[in-house]
Amino acid sequence: MAQANVLPNSPQSLAGEARTAPDYSSTVYRQAYSRINGIVIEGEQEANDNYLKLAEMLPDSADELRKLAKMELRHMKGFQSCGKNLQVEPDMEFARAFFSPLHDNFQKAAAVGDLVTCFVIQSLIIECFAIAAYNIYIPVADDFARKITEGVVKDEYLHLNFGERWLGEHFTEAKAQIEVANAQNLPLVWQMLQQVDEDVEGIHMDREAIVEDFMIAYGEALANIGFSTREVMRLSAQGLRAA
Repeated sequence: MAQANVLPNSPQSLAGEARTAPDYSSTVYRQAYSRINGIVIEGEQEANDNYLKLAEMLPDSADELRKLAKMELRHMKGFQSCGKNLQVEPDMEFARAFFSPLHDNFQKAAAVGDLVTCFVIQSLIIECFAIAAYNIYIPVADDFARKITEGVVKDEYLHLNFGERWLGEHFTEAKAQIEVANAQNLPLVWQMLQQVDEDVEGIHMDREAIVEDFMIAYGEALANIGFSTREVMRLSAQGLRAA
């Protein structure tokens, strides 16, 4: 399973060392932070809703999934406090539009009982992306947000591991559907990231480091589920074509 600790020479730490702390009071920072803070708040709300839906779809694991949902709600409140600490109002309208492609695909899959696609979207794609983004954000975050984010990212590994475990246990019958879900949803991540290129730069995060960390975490998750190295490279490339 992926490990939550950031090693001294990891891409996360190197990216942080290469970047100076931003001016948290500047107009550029505050405008960018409004959208990014909105995205993380909405992302945690979406995750809460998604895990509650998965609990309905998977009664045998409902208790554990509801616990994950509750953790996501706690994360959301933590990120809301980060915005309040900087006296920045999150742009929730932008955030809801930002997540709408993955939101819609999850809802469509849930409506037909497609657990595999739901787990790929929430427990692999969204969790891996959150882990990558949070790890790259931590070195350039203000002190208050850094403490909040460090606690959040540790929890996200638990969520990723749940999805890995379930998909791994059902790998034989789920493999083809995982590949379909990957092809449909992985490119959306890069399209979403491109929408906030300037905002990511505005809060001193390194977009390429986010991409690198995501690909590492996502590739490890696919390998843990049961895909071969060649298959992982092929599946990952479907997302990079949209990067």
